[in-house]
Amino acid sequence: MSGYNAIEPGTDLARYARELMRMHESFIGGGRSAIQPRPLVSRSWQRVLGFGLVADRTGARDPLPPARVEQLRGESPLHLVIDDLARVISSVADASHFLMVVTNGDGIILWRRGDSKVRRRADRLGFSEGARWTEDAVGTNAIGTALEEASPVQLFSGEHFEQAQHPWYCTAFPIHDPRSGELLGIVDISGPALTLHPAISALVETAVLLAESLLRRHHEAALERLRLAAEPVVSAGGGPALVVDDAGWVAHSAGVATRDRIAVPEADRPLAVPGLGLCMPERLDLGWLVRTAAADRRITAHLELGRKPAVEICADAAPWRVALSQRHAQILQQLAGAGREGLTPYELSVALFGDGEHVVAARAEVSRLRRSLGAIVDGSPYRIADGVHLTVTPAAESRAF
Repeated sequence: MSGYNAIEPGTDLARYARELMRMHESFIGGGRSAIQPRPLVSRSWQRVLGFGLVADRTGARDPLPPARVEQLRGESPLHLVIDDLARVISSVADASHFLMVVTNGDGIILWRRGDSKVRRRADRLGFSEGARWTEDAVGTNAIGTALEEASPVQLFSGEHFEQAQHPWYCTAFPIHDPRSGELLGIVDISGPALTLHPAISALVETAVLLAESLLRRHHEAALERLRLAAEPVVSAGGGPALVVDDAGWVAHSAGVATRDRIAVPEADRPLAVPGLGLCMPERLDLGWLVRTAAADRRITAHLELGRKPAVEICADAAPWRVALSQRHAQILQQLAGAGREGLTPYELSVALFGDGEHVVAARAEVSRLRRSLGAIVDGSPYRIADGVHLTVTPAAESRAF
């Protein structure tokens, strides 16, 4: 089996479904089976058993009320592209007898489109808007397992933990915010198991790539609106300045080497930007103005490892500290050791997870780190930015704080 597909072209779906259901029965009953679950499925079943779920009973669905679902839709950036996703997938959904389901990052179903008969079957399963389809709630399923594995997942028939889901297939693909790398949710195609076609995986992946591309265009248009709105303010003030959005992405620069992103600005909090030194962001209607009267400032950063890691940053004023997760401290430690050559996403995946299979997760972690530290970390490859001198104190030597 290649990639994340559950079947290969030419698979006898009815026969394979029977084999998987026998495998499921043997596994849950503690017996032996002629075939073994895929490693992804085995990992998920072990997690689900740890949650205390029982295969012959359905977990609690308890969907959110419609008003809360509508609120979550409005808060999700995916509302900007949901109609485009639907056009790509739903154009063949009725003929192919499947549903398109889109969740948020918590696995809550926000949108569901597709064949009316399949929708009614899904309603009986609790596969409806407002329901949370995570592993701890409904067992092994493509949505919940994709969230756990941080990767695309396709499941077929008896690979689901709950027996009630055995008549189904599901194909889930994570969708990320192109601005930050943050997980926005899951796009899933589900339908009757015996209608699964090998092309389904390509369809959902294409839809996600299109949606992420459209989100990028929405972001570029928003940056252009911010640039036009802030241009008079920048011109009137004089001196080096950056105009950035709420995520730290640069819309306009004046007298500063253009950067793609800095740390996320906050009111009344100093902001370190290599080449500018320590700055104090000023709030604009659509973003932030970041000014400094000095240029070519050198920034020193000191990483303290230990139970509660942090980084202390100093430019031309009093130092300031940022608490870090263990993972983010590990990333900075790896980049410090890599020197000016830095690390590719693949190399960072190996350093963080022990293999090259977690490139998407590695990129997402760096994006989250840059939300805190901004231009302290450069990309392509990942490395400590020019103008930043980073030192590291090992855990045994770090003081408690």
